[in-house]
Amino acid sequence: MRLGVRAHDFGKMPLDDLARRIAAHGLCSAQFAAVKSIPDFESDAGRVSPGLATHVRDAFRAEGVSIAVLGCYINLGTPDDADARFQMGRFKEYLRHARDFGCGMVATETGSVRADFAFHPENHGEAAFQRVLSRVRELVREAEKFGVFVAVEGVASYVVNNPRRIKRLIDEVESNNLQIIFDPVNLVNADNHKDHDAIIEESFALFGARIAAFHAKDFVITPEGAYRQVAAGTEGGLLNYPLFFKLAKQHKPYAYVLLEDTNPETLARTVTFAREAWARA
Repeated sequence: MRLGVRAHDFGKMPLDDLARRIAAHGLCSAQFAAVKSIPDFESDAGRVSPGLATHVRDAFRAEGVSIAVLGCYINLGTPDDADARFQMGRFKEYLRHARDFGCGMVATETGSVRADFAFHPENHGEAAFQRVLSRVRELVREAEKFGVFVAVEGVASYVVNNPRRIKRLIDEVESNNLQIIFDPVNLVNADNHKDHDAIIEESFALFGARIAAFHAKDFVITPEGAYRQVAAGTEGGLLNYPLFFKLAKQHKPYAYVLLEDTNPETLARTVTFAREAWARA
């Protein structure tokens, strides 16, 4: 695997320092979100240029780190069309400049009908799905012009929330420029966590061929029954990593595996866990 990390888990700092810190952990790739990583960088559309993208790419390459995924997480489920236009404009900007970053994909989740991304029962209804489908189609058409991918990530509380909805989105968009970032923990919650083996197996069966990268973290259930996401390798983590990584190796050898919910103080332990779990799978 090509093991990496979300760059912004290190916080905002000069790019040279950021790349150096990632490389110091033996990592060769990163998910990069400019807004969350570059100090004083504004999120307005029109801020990205070939020069900026090349500057970021070169800073990371100097440390042997590639940008695996550009993160531009927007709310595709919002019923506010004006807000959706603004957010999609930012996403399209990253699609147009992805190759300048040395990257082939821009990623997002599908969001919620609520502006704060919180769960709403309507997220799992047909109207919300159709809204997201229309917007993903538009983004994918833009991606096709530049030979890059829109990478969508399912989340249990959002509009595209389970393996069947992910497969339906793939089928109805009808473009190979739509790919999937698979994070099994994102599809798990307090209600279905005991079935997470089946969720992992169903995901690979339905869309394993369309997975472009993996996210790796874990989850715990508190004594009160609450679901909480944690870094991979955290004591008490419940994700079936032998199953997850066995299927990942079978379907996508040498894949990007990007660690999430990490912090610099405990990252070394997380990296060791991920490498050992992959080797054993």
